[in-house]
Amino acid sequence: MQGYRFILPYQVRIADINYGGHVSNAAVLHYFQDARIGYLQALGPFSELDLGEGCGVILPEAQVRYLAEMFLGEALEIGVRVGEVRNSSWKMEYRIERQGEVTAEGSTALVCFDYARRKPRRMPEALRLAIAQWEAATGEVEG
Repeated sequence: MQGYRFILPYQVRIADINYGGHVSNAAVLHYFQDARIGYLQALGPFSELDLGEGCGVILPEAQVRYLAEMFLGEALEIGVRVGEVRNSSWKMEYRIERQGEVTAEGSTALVCFDYARRKPRRMPEALRLAIAQWEAATGEVEG
């Protein structure tokens, strides 16, 4: 999967299927979340609830573009990368493939959030550095 260092293998489960017989919209957002969690774990001691310095992540926006149906039992690959980093936010980009065919792609805007104070905060420097180092191989990070 060109341009994606982190790839999560996934097999479509019955819980992912909607009344149309294919993967539901909600399931695709869960795929993005599972890949995002894996990405953060690959960076080091990070999680959605602990990005360091007392903050977690909040997701104010998600975009999904569906390109092909996905069905029960299919083997998928979910790629995730960071496309842009700002002071307190960043954008993650996702691609789902089935045997090399892109079935969906999308992005999420993510904000560093201090849950104790209930407000956004600046991105921890350790996270910023870890993202830059991880993405350096692909040269994709802006900011």
